[in-house]
Amino acid sequence: MSKTDTDNSREREELGAAGSRLSTAPQEEPAGLPGLGVIGWVRWFWRQLTSMRVALLLLLLLSLGAIPGSLIPQTGADANKVEEFRAAHRTLAPVYDRLGLFHVYSSVWFSAIYILLFVSLVGCIVPRTWQFVGQLRGRPPGAPQRLTRLPAYTTWRTETDPEQVREAALALLRKRRFRAHAAGDAVAAEKGYLREVGNLVFHIALIVLLIAFASGQLYKSDGTKLMVEGDGFSNALPMYDDFKSGSLFRPDDLVPFSFDLKAFTGTYEPSGPNKGTPRTYEAKVRYSKGAYGKETTTTVKVNEPLEIDGAKVYLVSHGYAPVITVRDGKGAVVYRDAVPLLPLDGNVTSQGVVKVMDGYRDPRGRKEQLGFQAFFVPTFDPRSGTMLSQFPALVNPLLAVNAYHGDLGVDSGIPQSVYQLDKKHMKAFKDGKGQLLKKLLKPGDTLTLPGGAGSVTFEKDVKEWAGFEIVQEPGSGWALGGALAAIFGLAGSLFIQRRRVWVRAVRGADGVTVVEMAGLGRSESARLPEELGELAGHLYDRAPGATGPDDPARTPDLRAVPAEGAEK
Repeated sequence: MSKTDTDNSREREELGAAGSRLSTAPQEEPAGLPGLGVIGWVRWFWRQLTSMRVALLLLLLLSLGAIPGSLIPQTGADANKVEEFRAAHRTLAPVYDRLGLFHVYSSVWFSAIYILLFVSLVGCIVPRTWQFVGQLRGRPPGAPQRLTRLPAYTTWRTETDPEQVREAALALLRKRRFRAHAAGDAVAAEKGYLREVGNLVFHIALIVLLIAFASGQLYKSDGTKLMVEGDGFSNALPMYDDFKSGSLFRPDDLVPFSFDLKAFTGTYEPSGPNKGTPRTYEAKVRYSKGAYGKETTTTVKVNEPLEIDGAKVYLVSHGYAPVITVRDGKGAVVYRDAVPLLPLDGNVTSQGVVKVMDGYRDPRGRKEQLGFQAFFVPTFDPRSGTMLSQFPALVNPLLAVNAYHGDLGVDSGIPQSVYQLDKKHMKAFKDGKGQLLKKLLKPGDTLTLPGGAGSVTFEKDVKEWAGFEIVQEPGSGWALGGALAAIFGLAGSLFIQRRRVWVRAVRGADGVTVVEMAGLGRSESARLPEELGELAGHLYDRAPGATGPDDPARTPDLRAVPAEGAEK
């Protein structure tokens, strides 16, 4: 054994209970092979799992494991991007599949880290909580025999009786919110229990975060809906354009509500370097809770969602829906609707398709389907030389249309996008020169189809559409509370110092009272000597120094310089 180990052992023996640990953190035991037998291995594994070292390692692994989930497309977030990744990386994709990197947060290895961290935190918190409760129920330990061995120490002599000094010290320490009591010829006091409270709160908050994250992933639902002005929505699965949910989600978990989109308003910077930048995006909606709830009108803005009993309705996108009218060769209206077109750039240059699936007959009277490709610009500028919008607002709208006839393929049973036109079984209408029939239409203009096949009209009414995302995350509130609690708990454990103070007052051989004050903290800090010096100054005012021909009154060192041997 080294000299340093011998000195530390002797010092702990001298301090006794006063030098007991100021923390409930489990002591790290030296690594070694466990005892023989199953019980020995279980105890060894449990001690390793609940140690601070392993908890930090698991937390680091959890953070590292989340990186692929942010960099690699995930099937739960965007299945289309995953398929694109598979097509672009034929060799790498199978490897990612085996490692579960396309579904990181539900993979076996990520769940294992998650569960082990949870067990480690619980195994650490439970014994520390009971130990801390025991400390709260007990009293601060009595003063050690040699106060001079403590890191902060001061002393002086006074004519005041020892009992009066101890009573004054007890009153002073309790006034400073120390837990104090008289123990023999000294007063023992302790303060800073909130440090351990903060430590426990931090660890409990981590468990709350883990549970909230798990419940949010298992029970969450997230869907999108594109709505043209005047459309309605009811919170049911068939109403969604796209929907994804957790593995334990049930359709009955959807919050019952409905809403109508009354109007959408968007304003933009008209000039300057920020020309075209959105100023406001607002959707005026009327909603009701349940089947027979009272209707309420409100405005949904970007980052200001509509909240209904745990469900949040976010405004996430916007575009235009020109009103298109299609007539057959006899002039009968076979299609009339606002067609939402998808934006291609920041100035809302948009494209889409119009599909006439039923009700149309060609000039010979045969049933046929029509398809139109549409390209829309809200602000067309002939001087630009391009068919691109120059401003996102409706200033000079223009619609480019070309037409097809035949079989759209919608009756084949194969799902297809409403924004794309399958032209495998379609024939293009031709103009007089044998070229693809197409025309630029202003509001109110009509494109006449050749051979008496009908016409398509761009009506003067151009509606706007809004895209909404409806989200239910059951654990979001708990996650926020856990995060805030973790921050405050960590701050308390870092900035609050747990410390003990002892005041001993005994009568010396010459009849003069000798007062000793000493302090002990969990870690070396300049705050402890300063606090002890301040306490000594107040106590000195109540028990001033003794005066005599050979013993002039002197004030104790208010800085409470560390005692001799404290740095060993």
